Amino acid sequence: METIFDLQDVSYTYLEKFEALNSVNLTMTAGEQISIMGANGSGKSTLLSILNALVYPTSGEFYAFGKPVTEEAFNSLEDNEFGRYFRKKVGIVFQNPDIQLFSSTVFDEIAFGPLQLGLPKDEVKKRTEEVISMMEISNLRDRAPHTLSGGEKKKVCIASILSINPDVLLLDEPTGGLDPRSQLWLIELLQDLAKAGKTIITATHDLDIVEQISTRAIVFGEDHTIKADSTCDMVMNNLELLTSTNLIHKHMHRHGKLMHEHLHSHDAENHHEH
Repeated sequence: METIFDLQDVSYTYLEKFEALNSVNLTMTAGEQISIMGANGSGKSTLLSILNALVYPTSGEFYAFGKPVTEEAFNSLEDNEFGRYFRKKVGIVFQNPDIQLFSSTVFDEIAFGPLQLGLPKDEVKKRTEEVISMMEISNLRDRAPHTLSGGEKKKVCIASILSINPDVLLLDEPTGGLDPRSQLWLIELLQDLAKAGKTIITATHDLDIVEQISTRAIVFGEDHTIKADSTCDMVMNNLELLTSTNLIHKHMHRHGKLMHEHLHSHDAENHHEH
């Protein structure tokens, strides 16, 4: 399989003193579905920012599609041929939709990406209409994004990326703020995109969705290093790993595909009740 991302001993430090990633070595290939797991502050969002060339490693090397991605080499990715290629191939959905949405209407928001790629106006309109229909948000097309509910905003954010038709989709805590029905909709959408051959990389600490949207799980510890890189099944059944990385409480147990928290009351003979 084609290697799309290759990180070699990558570290990242904010303001030259706040460590976010520490000596990360990762290879990601086309068509994978990967969950990046870890507690808040472990480095998940920073990794996605590097994968989307929004920030650059403080040290180490990052390659995308076989080419080095550095601030010195590209300065602004949008100003060169590889930058345009990269932006066609990779799209990101941020954790907070309000960071991503800025156009006056939902239609304009979804059309913005294809316009920036320089597509003909009739192709832009066609793509935008197709995505609006696929996402079942026709009722929102003339609404101002800032007036939408949290779930509606998330749908528009995803639609604005899908209109570019990227091969790689990066999602940062995509279920955050969604009601159960919207979460199910999102899971089914990601499953459909995976079947279509898209590479889907999701940063999450929502353990309930990991095995539904991914086959590979990468776990970050609170020291910003990778603690595990394996199949979802292996990772999700390693309670010691999940506990040590602060993804579950020590009294949380796994039954089948569900995590349950049990309150323990210990008596003098060390028995406990559930």
